[in-house]
Amino acid sequence: MANGRVVMGMRLGMKFGILALVGVLVAVAPASPQGIDDAVTFTKDIAPIFQEKCQACHREGYMAPMSLVTYREARPWARAIKARVVEGQMPPWHIDKTIGIQAFKNDRSLSPEQIDTIVRWVDTGASRGNPGDMPLPKEFADDSIWNFAELFDGPPDMIIKSPPYRVPAVAQDAWYRPTVETGLTEERWVRAIEIRPSTVAGRRVVHHALARLQQDEENDLTDDDIGAGLFMEWAVGKQGEIMRPNSGKLMLPGARFVFDIHYHAVGEEITDGVELGIYFYPKDEKPRYRQVLASLGSIAGGSGNIDIPPNSLWGSQRFHVLKQAGRVENFQPHMHLRGKGMSMEAILPDGSTQMLNQVSDFNFNWHVNYVYTDEVAPLFPKGTILRVASWYDNTGANRNNPDPNQWVGYGDRTVDEMGHAWVNVTYMSDADYEDEVGRRSAEQTDAASQQQ
Repeated sequence: MANGRVVMGMRLGMKFGILALVGVLVAVAPASPQGIDDAVTFTKDIAPIFQEKCQACHREGYMAPMSLVTYREARPWARAIKARVVEGQMPPWHIDKTIGIQAFKNDRSLSPEQIDTIVRWVDTGASRGNPGDMPLPKEFADDSIWNFAELFDGPPDMIIKSPPYRVPAVAQDAWYRPTVETGLTEERWVRAIEIRPSTVAGRRVVHHALARLQQDEENDLTDDDIGAGLFMEWAVGKQGEIMRPNSGKLMLPGARFVFDIHYHAVGEEITDGVELGIYFYPKDEKPRYRQVLASLGSIAGGSGNIDIPPNSLWGSQRFHVLKQAGRVENFQPHMHLRGKGMSMEAILPDGSTQMLNQVSDFNFNWHVNYVYTDEVAPLFPKGTILRVASWYDNTGANRNNPDPNQWVGYGDRTVDEMGHAWVNVTYMSDADYEDEVGRRSAEQTDAASQQQ
């Protein structure tokens, strides 16, 4: 009898256990087929994001350390991808989204929704999904074709090439500064510029490249802080510049370029040069405004005053007065390995201030140029002061710091420091400034009325 009760108890226990298990399965199973469709997978959800924001660099043969084109390539990096996007390090877009202007023409950052999708994909197992959901492979432009060729119906009107330079497999960093004549015999206005290493392999050894325009100027538009001599700068993450409507850069007869190219060895011998592509306005079309590229220093008294003690935090600021009214086109911080952050603020003649932008977590590996959209590019009257501040972390807490026990001063080497922002300024007369302010105000009023 006792054995019968035991058997019956076992059967009841198994019955209730099965019911409990069924209850658990029901609780964790999708409530409907819709739940299955909502599962985040690589093929359906992640691959489109990678195509839009990542694969320009993360593909075979390009600058990123791994490809993110296929599931097999991306899956081993899932947790690292999550960490990078949550930290805001990838894609490279390091502007502080809580400070200043946030409308940029070239915004490559992930939206909050895209970040959430990537996080959920990783946290739920980084599944592949249905192969049939995979989008067609993205087609990227041929590297031999200039970025703006389609926009301007052909290659650049003028291409200036630096002489080839051989970078040994193992060597100290080098700075190559050849001068190249343009052969220009008449005044021309520039509407777009591209500069790039001549080969994909060259991008591995060119840290950055400057093209300085040398020509005889009849008038002194600006002071040494905002000079017209620097024509264009290239660094990883920067493709080119297109002037806004009715503005351009001026080239004069007899102009020549002095390249300033920073090369660094990567363990493989590579010979490469830099190409500067220039798109001109038609000869009979002269833009109203002249634009120049400014190096706005952030160190009081000049970059030579950088003096960062070992195991310390350090910062400085510098002020630049606009001698003419103008429009600020972009913000591009430039520092080295100890660089932590940089901000740019406007102090108007009436004493009011406007914080333009701040990069709070600078990454030396990416020199991102933040280009304002047409409707927000700030307009400032003559006498406006641009305050550029930078701060540095020479402690062990800085993961990019090669040696926090070293004193750091100014220099071209990566282990030295710098502090300036590359900023294009389009200058205009006081009357033109008032016209631009009025036009901008009218456009904003029209846009607001259409939304009502």
